Amino acid sequence: MKKLLIIAASLIPFCAGAANAVVVPGSSDPWLAGMPAGSMASSGDVAPNESPVLASGLTLSAGQVLTFNVTGSVSHTPAPSGLTPDGGAFTSHSAGAQNGIANLTAPFDSLIGVFLDASQPDASSAPSALNFSTLGTSFLSLSPLLKQPFFIGDGLTGTGTGAVQDFIIPSGATRLFLGTMDAFGWFNNTGSFDVTVNGASAPSVPEPATLILLATALAAFSLLRRRSSATVAAGSPELTT
Repeated sequence: MKKLLIIAASLIPFCAGAANAVVVPGSSDPWLAGMPAGSMASSGDVAPNESPVLASGLTLSAGQVLTFNVTGSVSHTPAPSGLTPDGGAFTSHSAGAQNGIANLTAPFDSLIGVFLDASQPDASSAPSALNFSTLGTSFLSLSPLLKQPFFIGDGLTGTGTGAVQDFIIPSGATRLFLGTMDAFGWFNNTGSFDVTVNGASAPSVPEPATLILLATALAAFSLLRRRSSATVAAGSPELTT
């Protein structure tokens, strides 16, 4: 019976969680995400020199969760900031929405991300901006839109402590870019973040043939269990009171 249970369980496939470690330089300008070489942004930044980092090796699926482990420190000046990935005072992107990517208000020198689909972002208008000075940075879960930069920080509800934050992948997302928060001119930024992106495990939908095999295995297990119960009942001593 145990073997049948093992076989039945093995017939249900699961999508294994993915993990990807990347280094994000302080000079990574999110408003160059998905843009071709020679594209400009933010007072002198140019692709690919100041392009954000593509988190490659991930299979993005709408509605699934990503979590982040982040260490390191960046600075929006040539001098070290000494700040954690949660950053410092709040700032906004001075150019506003750019290259089809929305504006953002988030802590200076924090880690931020942006989801894109397969198209070049400036092929359509930018969505609304997120403002984390009002949203706060201690959320448990966040569901950003495509082309809507969002605060990640160290991936915890507190600075270096607290619960792990969940980031929900939006519909249509095929790429995740990681960058840092500045108001303008990422080209002279320093430092870097070490980031591990973790993909959540989730059950996939079994093929019809798999469902048939699973049903057959469970039916066989149920039949064996009934036979075993009947045998035990027949051989049990009669109880008297």
